[in-house]
Parts: sequence; structure tokens; C-alpha cells
Amino acid sequence: MLTDRQLEIIHSSIKLISSRGIQGLTMKNLSKEIGISEPAIYRHYENKIQILISILNYFSSTTQTIFLSEMQKDGTSLEKIERIFINHFKAFSETPSLVAVIFSEEIFRSEPLLSEKVKEIMGRNSNAIQTILEEGKQKGEINPGYNLQHLSIIIMGSLRLLIKQWQMADFNFDLQAYGTNFFRTIKQILNK
Repeated sequence: MLTDRQLEIIHSSIKLISSRGIQGLTMKNLSKEIGISEPAIYRHYENKIQILISILNYFSSTTQTIFLSEMQKDGTSLEKIERIFINHFKAFSETPSLVAVIFSEEIFRSEPLLSEKVKEIMGRNSNAIQTILEEGKQKGEINPGYNLQHLSIIIMGSLRLLIKQWQMADFNFDLQAYGTNFFRTIKQILNK
């Protein structure tokens, strides 16, 4: 469980990365952003990598809650995946700066701990999507000839690309509305 101060550090770090890039996330900049001393930050996190891991854990916890909640609800497999999409669009719409961190490969590529954490999150999310799709396949909702791993990549890749386009457009369109319409096309493709 994160303390209020740790949450403040996470949110301020996300804000700094969004506005200044990963190079802008320094203990000095972070202490100025929050209004506390650098040693006060070190009492909560020993370095920048630990802060980034905490951000990833925070995001992972949020996505895991979304996935687990939707997997327990009634509805077709495609309805469940649609709700997962919509909940992610809502979460990113509420905190657009999170996109700059979560979808910034350059942050994670050179740091093995961060790379492993991102792979773990992606693997868990992909497995959850595949589980939902398998359920749909068993119920006759999805063509049995489809490779579920490939469908998972298509679905997750679509989510990622749409969010990146929204970021590149300076968040100038309604992600939730556009995403809902976008998922209708995915459902049309996947419906048996």
C-alpha cells in the first residue's frame, strides 16, 4: 500500500515526465515540483528507477483491477473486452500525462528492471484477453479458427495505437467517444 507522500511523488513524476521527458525526472526537479527537500524523496524511494517501478506498479494495479472486474461480469466476451477498452480510455482521459510514461519505450529499453516489469504487465494483460477470447470461442461467439494469441495482439495493439494517436494529437479529441466507435469496428471483425 502506497503512502500519501509516495502517491504524490508518483503523480508529480508522471507530470514531470509528461512535460519535460524522462530527462526531466530528477530528484532536484521532483523536490521543486512537490515542494519538499531531496532527502525527503529519498526516504520514500532510493532512486529514479524505483520511482519508475512504482509508477509501473501503480498502473499495473489499476489495469489488473479493470481486467479482473470485467472478467467477473456477465456479457459476451466482446462486451467484456469492450468494457476493458472503455475503462482504459476513461483512465487515460482522466490522467493524460500517464500516457507519456506508460507508452514511452525509451524509458524502459535501457533498464532491465523496467523492461521486465513492462513485459510482465503486457503478458498478464495479454493472457487475460486470451482467457476472455477463449471463453467466447467456447460459447460460439468467436470464430474457432482464430488464433487467440494473434487476436490478443491485434486488440492490445489497437488500444495502444489509438492512445498514442491521441497523445500525438495533444489529447485534442474525445478518446472515450472515439474509442467506443473504434471498438465497434473490432467487434464487427471478430463477431462469428
